[in-house]
Amino acid sequence: MEYELNDILIAFGLTLFAGLSTGIGSAIAFFTKHTNTKFLSVALGFSAGVMIYVSFMEILTKARESLVEAAGYTSGSWITVGSFFAGIALIAIIDKLIPSAENPHEIKLVEEADQKPQKDKRLMRMGVFTALAIAIHNFPEGLATFTAALTDPSLGIAIAVAIAIHNIPEGIAVSVPIVYATGNKKKAFTLSFLSGLAEPVGALVGYLILLPFLTELTFGILFAGVAGIMVFISIDELLPAAREYGEHHLSIYGLIGGMAVMAVSLLMFI
Repeated sequence: MEYELNDILIAFGLTLFAGLSTGIGSAIAFFTKHTNTKFLSVALGFSAGVMIYVSFMEILTKARESLVEAAGYTSGSWITVGSFFAGIALIAIIDKLIPSAENPHEIKLVEEADQKPQKDKRLMRMGVFTALAIAIHNFPEGLATFTAALTDPSLGIAIAVAIAIHNIPEGIAVSVPIVYATGNKKKAFTLSFLSGLAEPVGALVGYLILLPFLTELTFGILFAGVAGIMVFISIDELLPAAREYGEHHLSIYGLIGGMAVMAVSLLMFI
């Protein structure tokens, strides 16, 4: 499958935008005094809605079309389902390997960073490991964004925005314990910012390793796996975080809103 240089650059740009939004989370932690939990609840729900809807209605459909064309109706359908659950298994294993204490989706509030620094090595360690955990999580997300954007730039924009929203509280999760432990906002911002670079690195790996072998078959397998990764992230990470930040109904309103916006935007590009 051949791609124009312009398409590849757009895909890289969207992936970079999504990854570096962890820096937005750091900036929020430094320049605001109170966490807007209602906003974060709705935003995370919205992000989950976009990712779930687009995974089932667009990405999985395109994956199945490619696989049916490459392997026939029956085999293609089975490979689609197998690849979808393989994507879920991959991200679940990555999640399992990260200690729960350093999980990047542990809720942190901006207010915690305003407390007097404690010079606490445990907190510093938590912040560093959270940054590392986010980097590991962001790698397959970067691959997902890059692949989607390469195939359909409008789809890539939607996924990049959804992932960018969900990276904002992750930036807070890195910054807060580091600032509280050291009082060094510059170090906290740098670590948070760097953790987001794993997404363009994921895109680069996809470009260098997978792109030369991107036939209809490999594209379909990859795309179905991407759908699985995004569904798992939404259900396992985004929705629980959205509910912890705010009221239960706010996260659901955000979820439905994300699905509706995604549905309308896809119809506009028909």
